Amino acid sequence: MILGKGSITETLTAGDVQQLLAQACDPLPLDGKRVLVIIPDGTRTAPIPLLFRLLYEQLGHRVAQLDYLIALGTHPPMSEEAIDRLVGVPTRERTETYPNVRIFNHHWSEPEMLQTVGVISRQEAEGLTEGLLVDEVRVTLNRLILEYDQLMICGPVFPHEVAGFSGGAKYLFPGIAGPEIIDFTHWLGALVTSMRIIGVKDTPVRRVIHRAAEFVPCPLLCLAMVMQGQELHGLYIGPHTEAFDRAADLSAQLNIITVPQPFQRVLSMPSAIYDDLWTAAKAMYKTEPAIADGGEVIIYAPHITEVSYTHGELIDQVGYHVRDYFVKQWDRFKDVPGRILAHSTHVKGCGTYDASNNIETPRIQVTLATGIPEERCRRVNLGYADYRKIDPQEWKGREQEGVLLVPHAGEMLYRADCR
Repeated sequence: MILGKGSITETLTAGDVQQLLAQACDPLPLDGKRVLVIIPDGTRTAPIPLLFRLLYEQLGHRVAQLDYLIALGTHPPMSEEAIDRLVGVPTRERTETYPNVRIFNHHWSEPEMLQTVGVISRQEAEGLTEGLLVDEVRVTLNRLILEYDQLMICGPVFPHEVAGFSGGAKYLFPGIAGPEIIDFTHWLGALVTSMRIIGVKDTPVRRVIHRAAEFVPCPLLCLAMVMQGQELHGLYIGPHTEAFDRAADLSAQLNIITVPQPFQRVLSMPSAIYDDLWTAAKAMYKTEPAIADGGEVIIYAPHITEVSYTHGELIDQVGYHVRDYFVKQWDRFKDVPGRILAHSTHVKGCGTYDASNNIETPRIQVTLATGIPEERCRRVNLGYADYRKIDPQEWKGREQEGVLLVPHAGEMLYRADCR
């Protein structure tokens, strides 16, 4: 059964959320049990402080432990100060007011922190991916989940370049998963291409995620939120597939902007919640479907000085290329992790590669106006612009000229009506 409330015009109050949580949690046999809540990191807009407080009010005095695991995927661990901001409560106050609460970072690359919970066979992988990938996949998750009686996924649902929409069981895979299934799902999404997958609810990647979630060995409850900007418009609580389904439908109405014609130039200004290109590239993914062939997106982010704090060295080696650049030279790139290849193709966008002449032709130009030096931009095969010579104010109100300014880019998807 799904409990939920959502609207494209109205927002949920703290009272609405409190009521839904009570209806969902009261019947659960959790007295004296251990509960683990899986939450996003700081790169997702969501009222996590509100949920942190209300979940404790609902469960803190019933359960033996109410812990949190941050679904980092391959993002860097959050500092104590960042965690304080994420949950809205300083560490000292948490210790005093929430004595049976702990917060953990996920560690995706540490084998001792992971547990294999199942295996997707080659035959099943072929069916789930419509023949795109036929590899056997070990389903690994953070081993902490084995210490709890109840798991809760608590996070927002947005259009997403890899899975179609984020949220639901995606907070397990890649959120708290190991590298094998992270690489598999990301490369699968890249093979489909972000242009075809973003903002689509039923995708090959989502099917793999849902299949992998069937291996989770403990009860799982999903709290799927729908945001527009900073406002909470929906909350659906229940089995993860159903909660995700309802949330994705509402998110499509709130977070996809359809424009009548594609733009020639877009100045996309990623939100300050992204601190490297790995995360800020959403400013590209979310505008690519609204850019005309031969057009350009400029990622304007003076605050960003690093390609990736986790994967920068590998990206420097590989660079940014269209999908077929890798597919048609697979022997050369087959040992590069799928997450790296996927990020590369998502940032570069769609295009073609003529292997006989070694000619790569991207559909659009991707230019960085960031704190990343020009030499490095060129080295990784991206364009460079000096952000000091760009005035975003000059881009405002020029839609009729084929020019678009996108402030706070990264969560709203822009899509041309003709695509």
